[in-house]
Amino acid sequence: MSDNLKKLTGKNPQDFESVAYSLINNSDEELFSELVSKEDFLFDFVKQNVSERLAKVCNETNYLNLLNFLKYYSPSYEEFIVSTLVRYADEDLTDKMLEIFENGTDDEKVYCAKFFSYIQDPLAIDLLKQYAYSDNLYLSSNCASTLSVLGETSSYEQALEMLASDDEFTRLDGVKFLVSYGKKDAVDEIINVMKKSSMAENMAGDVPYLLDVFSLYSKNRTDGLFVANMIINGLGEILGLSQVFDFQLYDFLDKLIKEPKNSEVAAVLINAIDKFETLTENDEYLFDESKDTKQEILEIKKLLVCVNQGELFDLLDLELKAESLFVYTALEFTENEQKVRDLLTSNNPTVVLKSLEVLKQMESITQEDKKLAYDSVNDENIKSIILAI
Repeated sequence: MSDNLKKLTGKNPQDFESVAYSLINNSDEELFSELVSKEDFLFDFVKQNVSERLAKVCNETNYLNLLNFLKYYSPSYEEFIVSTLVRYADEDLTDKMLEIFENGTDDEKVYCAKFFSYIQDPLAIDLLKQYAYSDNLYLSSNCASTLSVLGETSSYEQALEMLASDDEFTRLDGVKFLVSYGKKDAVDEIINVMKKSSMAENMAGDVPYLLDVFSLYSKNRTDGLFVANMIINGLGEILGLSQVFDFQLYDFLDKLIKEPKNSEVAAVLINAIDKFETLTENDEYLFDESKDTKQEILEIKKLLVCVNQGELFDLLDLELKAESLFVYTALEFTENEQKVRDLLTSNNPTVVLKSLEVLKQMESITQEDKKLAYDSVNDENIKSIILAI
């Protein structure tokens, strides 16, 4: 870390005031680029302090210098940069932002998409729609949320239609758009897609940003538990561990522990116990995480250690039915061979296959089991896998 960055992020006003003044007035791209590169190594309150220090320096004679910083995107400094530009915006700046939005880098486009959520120029709509499904998640999210602010509904309807696609990635793109668009009416449609998707964990990680898990649970207990269960599945593999704060996972699991249990709750809690045991017994999951995230993961594990697992396992096998949203979790942890075997004649080919794999893991699989499974499915790919088991 350079001396100037140490001063800018430090506590001494004599140091940080002069560096902030120089950074803005001299348009010091090198220092701002370094600041952005340290995004993951600075505490949130430090980044907030830096934003306030830089904003204090900006005025009507130097605010255009911020345009040179648009090449270095940071969610921590986005609000400071955009709000400052908006404060002094005129027709010339709006035209300039449209030009950057059209021809600039992805990082520049992210700031521009946010800018037009304040300066609601309809000329930006086509560009917002064009980049709403960018591989850059910050860009796609800002475009979708700005389209919502602008009241542009055709893009919302298009995203709903994408949920019906046969392509999993198209459906996932639709989910991400709808979550960023922010219209809570879409949550039921998203959860219905999750129930049939092989990318349910990916989608589950987005849903709480549209409607939190407590609200989901209050609205529909089974759907809320299903989303929570998919989030638990995805933690550490698909979803970042720091998202446990966004998901309010400690408080939600604490609520489930204190409430009367049913088989669905049992499945979620057993899954959580196993997941947090895995996350804490292997350094590879926590090695790069912040101190706060590590502590939260350990606190969740400590919370779950106190749960009566015997009670949970007594309830779990009630979810060994093909129509259950928790059947795969129940299959993962059950010890009831007969109930697993009963699923070999299910109408759900993936449940049949999973059940056969579980019997193999139990070292209880028979040729009759394989025949039952084979005769139950029509999918040739799954038939081939069954023959290979």
